[in-house]
Amino acid sequence: MSTEQIIVFAILASLVVGLGFFIRSYIPINLWIMAIFSGVRLGLLELVAMRIRNVRPRKIVLPLINASKAGLKEITASDLETHFLAGGSVEEVVKALIAADKANIDLSFKQAAAIDLAGRDVSEAVQISVNPKVITTNAVTSVAQDGIQLITKARVTLRANIAQLVGGAGEETILARVGEGIVTAVGSSHSHKDVLENPDRISKLVLEKGLDAGTAFEILSIDIADIDVGENIGAKLQIEQANADLRVAEAKAEERRAMAIAVEQEMKAKAQASRAKVIEAEAEVPKALSEALRTGNFGIMDYQRLRNMQADTLMRESIAAPEEQPHKRRNNDDDYDDYND
Repeated sequence: MSTEQIIVFAILASLVVGLGFFIRSYIPINLWIMAIFSGVRLGLLELVAMRIRNVRPRKIVLPLINASKAGLKEITASDLETHFLAGGSVEEVVKALIAADKANIDLSFKQAAAIDLAGRDVSEAVQISVNPKVITTNAVTSVAQDGIQLITKARVTLRANIAQLVGGAGEETILARVGEGIVTAVGSSHSHKDVLENPDRISKLVLEKGLDAGTAFEILSIDIADIDVGENIGAKLQIEQANADLRVAEAKAEERRAMAIAVEQEMKAKAQASRAKVIEAEAEVPKALSEALRTGNFGIMDYQRLRNMQADTLMRESIAAPEEQPHKRRNNDDDYDDYND
């Protein structure tokens, strides 16, 4: 074999190897053959186009085969590829559609894709539609009209509402609404005994409110699991109110006492001021007598009569109040000394 023949043979071998590598990389012949024998019509060019669009053909072909075998002929490879490129889970959507079809649940591919892209588990939604889910509320504390506290737990049976899964509220909203309904039902009861005797009354009142409106679920039943009697809130509130009223009354009494003390002190100050004025006026009397004697407006006989009147007054006062006699005498002696001065 000549050199030229060897070169041509090597080139042909390289081309064959390269073509084989290209076919293996971009043309999934195995998937194409599997699809043909499964009744799914897919061309090799479609599979190559998936490779070019950075879509793994296996992620499209296998779910499409499953859907076709389950009788879902309306699903196309283009629909699955679009959902895959949008970031959805093709396998979960197809699985949910097959389960819904077997359970006679009306679920279209468009709805399933929207539910999946919204972040909800579409397979779980279909499962909850077939087999309702039971959730338990937290302990809900409420008070009846007689002031007795009741602690209630309830079990809520839910069924998925396929039509409301996109944009509908979740389980947290259901639990919040049920808790609010329990508080309202217990609060409208005249006595806590009525609630303990007929706990199903709470369920009926809560179900009548239509708490599943705007949610992704349908409430099938609300069952009261447990009711415990708590504290006497009414009595505690009355005690606290009485204590508050007592503190207010004490504060007002203290205020009145302080005002009375202030008025008493003010009156004492006024009395002291009045006594000071009287003493000041009495101190002017001896000065006036002395001045009258010097000027001749007051004679010695007048002075003698004044002294006699003072002596009579002192005697009467000593008879009326003997214990005050030394004090009065001293005052009169002082007055006498003042007159002499």
